[in-house]
Amino acid sequence: MIIVMNRGASEESISSVCERLEKEGFIIHLSRGVERTIIGAVGDKTRIDRSNLEALPGVEKIVSILQPYKLAGRDFRQEDTVITIGDVEIGGNQVQVFAGPCAVESWEQLIESARAVKEAGAKILRGGAFKPRTSPYAFQGLEEKGLQLLAKAREETGLLITTEVMDPRSIEIIAHYSDILQVGARNMQNFFLLKELAKIEKPILLKRGLSSTIEEWLMAAEYLMAGGNNQVILCERGIRTFETYTRNTLDISAVPIVKQLSHLPVIVDPSHGTGKWQLVRPMSQASIAAGADGLMIEVHPNPSEALCDGPQSLTPENFTVLMEDMRKMARIMGKTL
Repeated sequence: MIIVMNRGASEESISSVCERLEKEGFIIHLSRGVERTIIGAVGDKTRIDRSNLEALPGVEKIVSILQPYKLAGRDFRQEDTVITIGDVEIGGNQVQVFAGPCAVESWEQLIESARAVKEAGAKILRGGAFKPRTSPYAFQGLEEKGLQLLAKAREETGLLITTEVMDPRSIEIIAHYSDILQVGARNMQNFFLLKELAKIEKPILLKRGLSSTIEEWLMAAEYLMAGGNNQVILCERGIRTFETYTRNTLDISAVPIVKQLSHLPVIVDPSHGTGKWQLVRPMSQASIAAGADGLMIEVHPNPSEALCDGPQSLTPENFTVLMEDMRKMARIMGKTL
């Protein structure tokens, strides 16, 4: 349930309500809006009399949350969540672009990609150090060496970096190097991993699972938030359907749907969503038009020689053209890029 405090409720009143709830075994999550503070209480509602709660000073009303996702839903927080890392905001009025190679292959490949995406206007460098692959014989990533190269690229370019975490045992080392930790589609419902990531104080980019419903996706976000990490970025990256022409079916409709259901920022990955570099441009434009807060684009200096996902990667030249197109679309939507 959520307890909506009166406009201008004192800190003493808010603390009093929180203390009462915690005494009854509830886990408390505060959401401070522009006008009101909302207290999210997760626990057994039968342990406390609703009328007694409503009688506490500063309480305006109590609302039961019907959706299974409590903290990720709009009932808990009406305002959009904006995640700030340095001078970069994700979920605000600026469309953010995460761009770079699918996998870190070498310093030369990474720094060329980083410089290209920086020059084109992106602020976040993506690159895989630990790569989950369908085949055990495929390139699995450079692991810690890849993380070190990403950190070096950040020092040289000023770009933030995001990379994927697959195993609870590697969280500490990845969090040491990365600004944003990514949970891939294959691990969206790896609940042990999500519970451990909930304990860290860095943003988590949560990709939608291969065949997951929107509710399942939001419930995965709930695992992170219930554990204490409210810095969650949702990423639509295509789902598995009967269609075989594209790698996945990019669910553009998920963007406005999730925007209605949740306050969390939503970005789109048209590279994985289509698997074809020629489709990345129109799907990027469609994503911004649908209300996406950002995009994740794969960029490689020489896609034909990429160790993974070459067919869906843009060259630096094509990425520059794409960024210009997206700036125009962002302006139409009242945003900047």
